[in-house]
Amino acid sequence: MTTARDLLIVSMDVPAADRPVEQGDLSLALAGAELLDLAAAHALTVDADRIVPDPMYAPGTLDALGERQLAEAASALTRQPPYETVEEWLWRRGRGLRAAYLATMESEGRIIRQRHRFHPLSSGRTVVVDSPDRRRAAERWASGEPVLAALAAAVRIQDAAADELARLTSDTIVTVLAAVDEAVTELAGERQRRTIEDAAFDNVWRGQ
Repeated sequence: MTTARDLLIVSMDVPAADRPVEQGDLSLALAGAELLDLAAAHALTVDADRIVPDPMYAPGTLDALGERQLAEAASALTRQPPYETVEEWLWRRGRGLRAAYLATMESEGRIIRQRHRFHPLSSGRTVVVDSPDRRRAAERWASGEPVLAALAAAVRIQDAAADELARLTSDTIVTVLAAVDEAVTELAGERQRRTIEDAAFDNVWRGQ
């Protein structure tokens, strides 16, 4: 299991504090989680805010371990100077990433779609199957592991405790989490702007 998969499972199992998790927010956080796992696997380093892949690291190593999506992420890294910034990676890699993870986990039988009893043709609600993967994610969440807690806080699943954040001592982790938080905030601002514009447009039509 990877941090991205753990985060996706947590997002489906833990009710958000005040609203459902936005798909775009979660996609950005999943892209950040991939970076952190790749850094932990020594597949890359973060120099200031630039992602520098390790030229000696073979993405096939991850593929052989069954981490296909993380191997895909490693293969997607920009390998030519001046390299890509963390922010650029989040927006590029994050596009549609939640849906990609859901599709993969559904194909693996790790999640299922529950059909509505009275609406059998509806796609239904996606739920996580009880499995060792789900239990591991739940254990990591219950332990207050700081990286998972901080990513969850970025997508507003719940607030991160100060003592958890204080345990984040790696410059790479702090840089990536800060970029995720900024990207999620920017996306929320864009959604708000569009809502205001749509409301203004509706008012114009009602005034005709």
